[in-house]
Amino acid sequence: MIQRDQSTPTPGSPRRRQVVVYARVSSKEQEKEGFSIPAQLKLLRDYALAEGIHAVEEYVDVETAKQAGRSSFGEMVDYLHQHPEIRIILVEKTDRLYRNLKDWVTLDELDLEIHFVKEGVVLSADSRSSEKFMHGIKVLMAKNYIDNLSEETRKGMTEKAEQGIWPSYAAFGYRNVLGDSGKKTIEPDPELAPVVLQMFEWYATGQYSVKEVAKKAREAGLAFRKSGNPMPQSSVHKMLRNPIYMGDFDWKGQRYNGTHEPIVSRELWDKAQSLLSGRYVNRNKKPKRDFAFTALIRCGHCGCSMVAEIKKSRYVYYHCSRAKGKCPEPYTREEVLDERFAELLDCLRFDDEVLAWVSQALRVSHGDEKQHHDDAIRRIQAEYDRLQNRIDAMYVDKLDGRIDTDFFDRKAAEWREEQRKCLELIREHQDANQTYLDEGIRLLELAQKAGALFRKQSPVVKTSAARFRTIELHLEGCSAHGCIPPTV
Repeated sequence: MIQRDQSTPTPGSPRRRQVVVYARVSSKEQEKEGFSIPAQLKLLRDYALAEGIHAVEEYVDVETAKQAGRSSFGEMVDYLHQHPEIRIILVEKTDRLYRNLKDWVTLDELDLEIHFVKEGVVLSADSRSSEKFMHGIKVLMAKNYIDNLSEETRKGMTEKAEQGIWPSYAAFGYRNVLGDSGKKTIEPDPELAPVVLQMFEWYATGQYSVKEVAKKAREAGLAFRKSGNPMPQSSVHKMLRNPIYMGDFDWKGQRYNGTHEPIVSRELWDKAQSLLSGRYVNRNKKPKRDFAFTALIRCGHCGCSMVAEIKKSRYVYYHCSRAKGKCPEPYTREEVLDERFAELLDCLRFDDEVLAWVSQALRVSHGDEKQHHDDAIRRIQAEYDRLQNRIDAMYVDKLDGRIDTDFFDRKAAEWREEQRKCLELIREHQDANQTYLDEGIRLLELAQKAGALFRKQSPVVKTSAARFRTIELHLEGCSAHGCIPPTV
C-alpha cells in the first residue's frame, strides 16, 4: 500500500532533501497499539518535520498469515532504482525494514542513507565499521525474531489442532467465531451449511456424479464467498472429501477429532466416501475385458499402440490403433503373442555354471548381511542395558534422597522412551529379511521354468504376468505366421 505526501515545498523556499518512508506490521502485531501503522507513520512524519526533510512517498506493508510477502517493499526498491536522486529511507527500527538477509543485501547495493528513527541510528556508506557491524547484528536479530514469530505461530496452530480446534480460516459452510473459551473456532454458517448438507445428501443417493452435484449446487447458489464466482467441480470434489464436515479435520498430515459442530453425520460422510472410492459398483454394468498385452506392445511399422478386440465372441486379435493414419499391418492372434512372450521368458534361463556361481554369491552376501544385523543388535542391546543401569542407579539415588521424585520421573521417562526406540530397532533387525538366500535361489529356479509356467496359465493370470513383466514388443512386419521380433 502506497501513500503519497501531498505537501510540496512553497515557491522560493530552499529545496529540502527528499526521502521515502516505510512502515510494516504483521496482522498479529497490528493488535498491539505500539506496532500499528498509524503509530509508525506519525513517528516518521514528526521526525521528517523536525529534520526539515520531505517525504515524497510512503510505503506500507501489512502482512497476514494468509497472504505472505511484502509487495510495497518491492515497489519501494523499484522506485529507488528509478529515482537515483532519492537516497534516504525513514523507518521505525531495524526489524520493520528487514525480514531476511536478502533484504539487507538488496538495500545495501543501492548505497542508501537509512534513518532508524526509534533506535536513533543513521546508517550510510560513510558510517564507521563498528556501526555497520552493530547494524549487521541487529539484522540477524531481526531475522531471528521473524523466524521465531513464524515458529511460534505454527506451534500455536498445532496446539489448537491438538485441542480439537480448527486453527485456520473456516472451510466453506463454516464461519470463524470466538468460542466460549475465548479462542477462535468455527461454527456452521446458517446460510451456507444447508447447501453443503444437501450436496452430501445428493451424492450419497448414488444417483448423481460429482459433476451433476456441482451443477445442482451451483443452481442452488453455490459460489465462492469473496469473488462470487460459481464453484467448479474440482472444489466440490474436495469438499466431499473433506472430513471437517463430519467433525474431524486434517492438519499437517495428521487427523484430529474436532470440537466444532459437524454439518453432516459420520454415516452420511462415510457413505459419500464409499461412493467416491468406487466401492459401490453398478452390477448391471457389463465388466470390461482386460486384455493381456494392452498398452504393452506397439506396431513396428508406425509405432502406434496395438489394441485388442474379440472376434466371434472367443478369438482375441491385436491390430494397430492407426493413430497416425492408415497402417498396412494385419491382425495378430493373441496366441501368437502368448508364444512370443513365453519365448522371451525362456531367455531368462541360466546355464548350470552361472546358476552355481550366482547361488554361491548369494550365500556369501547372506553371510555378510547376517553379520551386519547381528552386530547392530549387539550395539543396540548394549545401549539398552546402559540406559537400564542409569535408571537403576538413579532409583537408588531417589531412595537415598539425593534426587527428588519429579526429577526421577522425568529422566526415567526420557530414558525409557530411548529404550523403547532401542527395542524397535532390535525388532527391525530381527525381522529383517534373513531368508533372502533361499528366496533368491528359488527366484533363479523359477526363472528357469518361467516360459513353461506361463504357457500353462489361464488368460487372467497371463494378463497379470504380462503387466508385471512390462515388456514392450515392437511388431516389425508382422506376418500371418506371427513372426514378431521383440525388443526388450
